Amino acid sequence: MPKAKKKSKRNTFNYNRDRKKLKKKFNKKANPRIENKQIRDAWDQNKSMVRNLKDMGLVSDPNRSFPIKRDSLLGLRKERTASARPVIKPYVINQLEEEANRPVKDTKTLSTDLIEYAQHMIREHKDNYKAMASDEKNYYQDTPKQIKRKINEYKRCHAEHYDAFVASLAAPMSH
Repeated sequence: MPKAKKKSKRNTFNYNRDRKKLKKKFNKKANPRIENKQIRDAWDQNKSMVRNLKDMGLVSDPNRSFPIKRDSLLGLRKERTASARPVIKPYVINQLEEEANRPVKDTKTLSTDLIEYAQHMIREHKDNYKAMASDEKNYYQDTPKQIKRKINEYKRCHAEHYDAFVASLAAPMSH
């Protein structure tokens, strides 16, 4: 009677597997990187994700956090409520709310080439976008609307710079 092939095969070391990579992959899955600083600082490695979030006053499943009204077979309405546990780490919620209420700073800037382009167009043609479209510096053959959009972007991103530029144009030049 022949033996089963699987039985006779020994567990041999697989040289094609990188053990270091496997360990890193496992550790990455077991201990995920928490991006938010407040949550990362309050996180307890010995507790589960659900338990950690409950202690901070957060929820892991938003569907369970709000009461859901369900109709039963008899026509009676049953209301399921979320379990009310005391929040052990309320400072996390306070820090998150404080961070969310901070005004967002617009960090968008334009390239110096685009700023110079917009300044040249305004200097030469004021607000005549059709004339700007036929200007020789319009290398990319922008349409009047595209040029207007670029100038408005310049006004929005660099408001003080634009105001200073317009003021310098308005001032009479004396030599």
